[in-house]
Amino acid sequence: MHLSQTPAIESIYATILRRNPGEAEFHQAVREVLGSLGPVLAKRPEFAQAKIIERICEPERQLIFRVPWTDDSGEVHINRGFRMEFNSALGPYKGGLRFHPSVSLGIVKFLGFEQVFKNALTGMPIGGGKGGSDFDPKGRSDAEVMRFCQSFMTELYRHLGEYTDVPAGDIGVGGREIGYLFGQYKRITNRYESGVLTGKGLGWGGAQARTEATGYGTVLFTAEMLRHRGEDLEGRRVSVSGSGNVAIYAIEKAQQLGATVITCSDSTGYVLDEKGIDLDLLKQVKETERGRVSHYAERRGAHAAFVEGASVWAVPTDVALPCATQNELSETDAVALVRNGVKAVAEGANMPTTPEAFRVLEQAGIPFGPGKAANAGGVATSALEMQQNASRDSWTFAHTEERLVEIMKHIHDTCSETAERYGSPGNYVAGANIAGFELVAEAMVAQGLI
Repeated sequence: MHLSQTPAIESIYATILRRNPGEAEFHQAVREVLGSLGPVLAKRPEFAQAKIIERICEPERQLIFRVPWTDDSGEVHINRGFRMEFNSALGPYKGGLRFHPSVSLGIVKFLGFEQVFKNALTGMPIGGGKGGSDFDPKGRSDAEVMRFCQSFMTELYRHLGEYTDVPAGDIGVGGREIGYLFGQYKRITNRYESGVLTGKGLGWGGAQARTEATGYGTVLFTAEMLRHRGEDLEGRRVSVSGSGNVAIYAIEKAQQLGATVITCSDSTGYVLDEKGIDLDLLKQVKETERGRVSHYAERRGAHAAFVEGASVWAVPTDVALPCATQNELSETDAVALVRNGVKAVAEGANMPTTPEAFRVLEQAGIPFGPGKAANAGGVATSALEMQQNASRDSWTFAHTEERLVEIMKHIHDTCSETAERYGSPGNYVAGANIAGFELVAEAMVAQGLI
């Protein structure tokens, strides 16, 4: 999205570039939000007077720390840990931890910035944060992962708390990692503070439907976008990128709503399965065996073809759900999707669509659900997990999913109504950015210069 043509916003963005050099993903995330805010500042000058944009783009706290650990052969390794406590105007910092070699200050900062607005849109009392490490859990034994997680938490624990900062999982951080992290937190603090981490096991404070929530929510948001246009998902061809947690449960919910999901992918390539992805087989390969999508294709037989090193978005589809990683859907991909008649795109991953690709989709009039709205179901269900922990309660899967459906409809309607109120009907990016910003900005103004 182009920056609003106001000197004030251009000046703010130039200052952000100068103060945060070399952080391309953060620059991209900030630019995308600022591009929507010109009409807001014109209508609500109190936000400009309080310098809300400048304050909201500056994290409240940035933590960077050393994480030493030993592998199974006794060799010492040093990784870098991060926690970006970005904004607590609406509640305790809330957001995932990512363990992946690509993790850097700019990545964590962009994710934390996005999380502020995403969390606001849920309507839940949670602020925004994000964290992680450049540690790669792939190929590591359980014992190695445990030692890393214990070292990581030994530093991070002092900054956490159910009323302070509540991490969750993200790429590379699943139930195994959350278990080791929680165990070390409990050991150090001598407190069974269930609400300090979300994504826990069901037997020790976790929430039903949390595992499914991000993928399910992305599809529910997509269904709302289509319903808003008098259409639905039933009978549609759906392309999903990725094959991790978000992708798997996006596939599951799309199939439940009557769609045929024809693709999934990983860093090696993608699978095309015209009969529809065999979800049980995909879960076996990815979740149990930690294998590649090529292994899925081999075992699926004649129904599926593996295409090495190519983009999943060349496949003709009705609905595209990028669920892998940032900037995976390029301008060329967007042109191919439009040419092949795509009817809706929604981001299951965080910022998977490049600005150039978004412009192509916008110009073609394709409904587009930005990640801060479309994939907010995960963090919303994490907040529901915090509620259960606080009340020493446990809800059924059906009850939690019912709440998730309500929340995703609320997010869709909030984005749609806000976009219309500011003269951009149908623009979910503008609606999400403005609605999230207004919620946080109002709280910041009320709480004074902090």
